[in-house]
Amino acid sequence: MKKMIVGTMASLILCAAIASDTAGWLTDFPKAQAQAKAEKKLVLLDFTGSDWCPPCKALHKNVLSKPEFLDYAKTNFVLVELDFPTKKEQSAELRKANEALQEKFKIDSYPTIVVLNSEGKEIHRQSGYGGASVQEFIAGLEKIKK
Repeated sequence: MKKMIVGTMASLILCAAIASDTAGWLTDFPKAQAQAKAEKKLVLLDFTGSDWCPPCKALHKNVLSKPEFLDYAKTNFVLVELDFPTKKEQSAELRKANEALQEKFKIDSYPTIVVLNSEGKEIHRQSGYGGASVQEFIAGLEKIKK
């Protein structure tokens, strides 16, 4: 019985890791920058408070987790989630890295979306979430690319 429980838990952890990886969101900014440069893509930074910020939760639920957005992003962006949770576990290393980026980009509200070119230069910033649909959000990103 104990082996079965351990096996089940290991499977669930593996599935969760695979699901987060297939969603396309990275948490390692330097890795994301290198990938964007190699693939000639833009970087989309999502500064979020995933477990306490209602507009952040709405943006993720209504846009950033939708298959339409993820399919679009896969060919155009390298996605980076920079989370500032209050209850969710986060390593000290990741928290420190996220705080450094928060300071670098002068983030003072959540959610904030920052788009960088492949060289790391900021080309767009959007604070808050006003209820845009996936299609509206993608249309806004398309304007940035031009």
